[in-house]
Amino acid sequence: MRYSQQREVILNLIQNTKIHPTADWIYSKAKTHIPKISLGTVYRNLKKLEQDKLIATIYDGNVARYDSNMEKHDHLKCNICGDLIDINKNNIDISKTILRNFNFKVSDIEMTISGTCKKHT
Repeated sequence: MRYSQQREVILNLIQNTKIHPTADWIYSKAKTHIPKISLGTVYRNLKKLEQDKLIATIYDGNVARYDSNMEKHDHLKCNICGDLIDINKNNIDISKTILRNFNFKVSDIEMTISGTCKKHT
């Protein structure tokens, strides 16, 4: 991948947050580093970073959010604040339950579990 200051700033912003930011959030933060950056530039670089497998896009309803954690994982979503929290489901063996109950062989599971985070309990 050819070096790009914009791409580096965008990647660093995503890598240095746990909030799974939207393109608008990334754009507002990137403008503090590169005042003349456009939202279109942000979107083009997000697409390139995803193609290069440096980030993943997570769809939260109709909203695309971005994640630099490229390990296989799922999410908890707070119904109150909207936070997405990474979880590792290695301890949860859903595949065997689905095979046993539905005779369906699972090849992949992407899961978002909704509820209330500890900030609101």
